[in-house]
Formats: sequence, C-alpha cells, structure tokens
Amino acid sequence: MNFKKLFHCVLSILFYLSFSVKSAIILQYHHVSETLPAVTSISAKNFEAHLSYLKQNDFNVIPLNELVNSLQQGQSLPDKTVAITFDDGYNNNYDQAAPILEAFNYPYTIFVNPRLIDEGKGYVMGWDKLRELAKKGALISNHSSQHDYLHQRQNGESDAQWKTRIKDDILFSQKRIKEEIGHDFKYLAYPYGEFNNQLQELVKSLGFIGIGQHSGAIGINSDFTRLPRFPASGFYSKLDTLKTKLNSRPFTIKTLTYSDSVTNENPPIISVQFEMGDFHKSQLACYVSGVGQAKLDWVTEDTVTVNSPKKLNLGRSRFNCTAPSKAHKGSYYWFSQPWVLTQ
Repeated sequence: MNFKKLFHCVLSILFYLSFSVKSAIILQYHHVSETLPAVTSISAKNFEAHLSYLKQNDFNVIPLNELVNSLQQGQSLPDKTVAITFDDGYNNNYDQAAPILEAFNYPYTIFVNPRLIDEGKGYVMGWDKLRELAKKGALISNHSSQHDYLHQRQNGESDAQWKTRIKDDILFSQKRIKEEIGHDFKYLAYPYGEFNNQLQELVKSLGFIGIGQHSGAIGINSDFTRLPRFPASGFYSKLDTLKTKLNSRPFTIKTLTYSDSVTNENPPIISVQFEMGDFHKSQLACYVSGVGQAKLDWVTEDTVTVNSPKKLNLGRSRFNCTAPSKAHKGSYYWFSQPWVLTQ
C-alpha cells in the first residue's frame, strides 16, 4: 500500500512538472491594419488566426505583470504561457485589435509615448481611449516620452547630461501614465528595440524592467534589463514559423560576454557559457541577419564564441541561436543577441 502511494505520488509530481515550467513567451505587435506599412502590420484576419491558434492549442495567455512577477520570483508557470504586447498605441489597436482580444478574453499590454499623446498626435490613441481599454483589463506601460533613440547622445552631451535627460524622460512618461491611467508598472519597452550597456544600467537603477524587440523565450535566469519578445507582425506574422517560436524555450545562460549591443566593433562577437544537459552542442546553430550561418568555436565543454564570417550592415542586426530540446520533442531553445552597428 505504501509503495502504491509512493508510486502515485511520484507520478503526480512528474505529471505536474511536465505541465509547469519557469519560462514564457512575449509576443510583440504594432499595427493591426491592411493599409499601413506592411513591415510593422498584421491584418485583422491574420491577428485573429494567431489568437485562434493560441486558444485551440491551450496556450496560457496572461497579463504581462503576472508573467514577469512569476519569473522574477522563480515561480513555475503553466506550460505554453504567453503575454501579448503592442508598441506605440496606434488607433488601430483600439479599432481593430481590442475587439478581437476582447472576443477571446485575452489580456494585453500597450506601450505608449505620453508626450506624443499630450501633443495630440492623430495616429496614436488619446488618454480617453487608453483609459477605456485599461478599464477592460489592458495594461498601459512606458515606451519613453516620444519614441527617441534613448541610447544616443545629443551633440556635445556628456555622459552625465545624457543620463539626466533619459532619466527625466523615463520618469516623466511613468508619471503621465500614472496620472492618466493609474498604472505604475515599471516596464520600459525600448524604442526601436535599441539599448546599450549604459541604458540597461540606468533602467535597472530606476527599478524598471527593460524590454526589447529581439527574439527569444524568457525564464528565471533572463536578464530583466533586456527581455526578448517575438515580433509577430509583417514578415514575422506567418503562423507556420510563429508556431515554432511559441513553443520555444530559453537557454539557461551562465555568462554572456560582449562589448556592447551598440558597437563599432564589426563584426561583433559574443561568448556564451551555457548550462548544458537538454541539448546537444553539435546541434547548436547560430545565424547572422543578412549574412547567414555564424562561426562557432567551442572553447570549453559549455562555452562557445559566436562570430560573423563577414561584416554586418550598419544599423540593427542580430545573432539568433537555436538548438532542439532533447526532452521536449519539437521544442527549440532560442536566444537572440541584438546589435546596432555604428560603423
């Protein structure tokens, strides 16, 4: 009898562990429209198809704050947990996206630029629409005051002057959101997904979570000054490829070494020390935006350097690294390193 109880107890634990993880996915959208720039847009029909896929495949769609809080505290989440986010707060989020999300009863977050709202820019929602969506459960959060490149210095600006200006920008935005909506979630989605080491340090010192636009899953060991999201608009809106991303997992990275995400080092290089076990290092593959397969050099059993075989184009670029999970068939570990090449 005791053996039976122990056996069933072990089975219960294994069953629970198989459906609970310490990782999740964040999706990023901009426009839900068929008339605006295709690179940042998804049609209402295709957006509904994304949500239908989530519903039909039992994804656990939760508010961003629940997702972040759980992972920061090292808590388990149900398998296939997802948060949905929008950048910029366009009017079509109100007209097109919100009704579809409400029909599925899915929570979501909108990152807004308060100074642009205060100036009455016609392409973004006003505070009245945002308040209406917030009352229905949407989270409204910080995307800087007017969508500037936060890491960039103005002419003749010292590091101290830059730090003061960007600190004021972030805190002004947070103040306006709290005044108008009542929310005070300290999440900053970096405009254009661009950040450097100093911006990450500033965001951390202000007690904020920094959120990018580079792809990947997130987990308890993620760097919460540079959380990834999977873009799901434009080229990335194809459901066939999105399915793989939705089922991805974060690598457990012990150390990640590189000079800076914004760099004149071209080609740049990273060194990654992994916690090994659930993937074969021979199956790790990394790709460089616009170039192709990256050069990998395993310097130890768990540490690899990743480099591009040739120079990257100026501006935004990425290294994307994946490896199939041994324990979870059809699931890939996924990590992305974003770059902004300045020369």
